[in-house]
Amino acid sequence: METTVLLSTSRKVRTWKKCSKQMKEQRARLYIIWKCAVFLLSSHD
Repeated sequence: METTVLLSTSRKVRTWKKCSKQMKEQRARLYIIWKCAVFLLSSHD
């Protein structure tokens, strides 16, 4: 019984880490795009 609980918990943790990594990558991409857009708009003057 305890091993089943531990396995399901470790799976959730693994899934969360994977999801967290993808979120960080997505945020980095959005940040880069945002910076480029701000740069293009500000240099347009």
